[in-house]
Amino acid sequence: MAGRGGIVIHTEEDFKGLRAAGRLAAQTLDMITPYVQPGVTTEELDRIIHDYTLAHGAVPGPLNYRGYPKSCCISINHVVCHGIPGERALQEGDIVNIDVTPQLDGWFGDTSRMYTVGKVAIKAAKLVTVTYESLMRGIEVVRPGATLGDIGHAIQTHAQKHRYAIVEDFCGHGIGRTFHAEPNILHFGRPGEGMKLKAGMVFTIEPMLNIGKPEVKILDDGWTAVTRDRSLSAQFEHMLAVTETGYEIFTLSPAGYTCPPYVTKG
Repeated sequence: MAGRGGIVIHTEEDFKGLRAAGRLAAQTLDMITPYVQPGVTTEELDRIIHDYTLAHGAVPGPLNYRGYPKSCCISINHVVCHGIPGERALQEGDIVNIDVTPQLDGWFGDTSRMYTVGKVAIKAAKLVTVTYESLMRGIEVVRPGATLGDIGHAIQTHAQKHRYAIVEDFCGHGIGRTFHAEPNILHFGRPGEGMKLKAGMVFTIEPMLNIGKPEVKILDDGWTAVTRDRSLSAQFEHMLAVTETGYEIFTLSPAGYTCPPYVTKG
């Protein structure tokens, strides 16, 4: 049902569909992990993700969304978000974000994860780790009665402690049967400010941190966002619900992957 300002308050029955969609999103990122190697093109990764999504009874949410041409977003190095898969081959030392949003039985599951290609520079590895930690700091304050400002402040405090800049041009968002909905989840803020959280809200938290300055620009393709100073950028994203006692993350990795380097089995 709808709450204040058009924000949907989901039921436990809704949570079943959201859990399934979120789990498929996380499984997709688990599946693609061993393919993220030097020499593979982002187009090939997109094809594998597209086929996997269809094989599991879902459709790729990004495909044709507002004209977006591919089934996932793949953002490399100084690309902040919404990188369009293409002919670019991954190279040793790259850091890569892969963002997937399968739509399963009408419900969207949305998550992104960083990957390291071969051996990466220490500064790149640290950026990736701190970005993941910042995401989790934001998630840990989620509970009924907490505010959106509490989430942003927790992320901002950790990121700035490590002297990273937070991208302010993009934010997390409500999600459910709609890909993007209210509320907007800013990754910076002041404690106690903003909307209070209520059980049943479902949204993403997806901070983007830059080694350099926070400013970004959009390339001529209308989608790809890059750092203006070409500094490295990293992002992690989870989809979660506010519960009566705290939160539930719908996009936890079934394989137990959290932050690179990932050790694949088999």
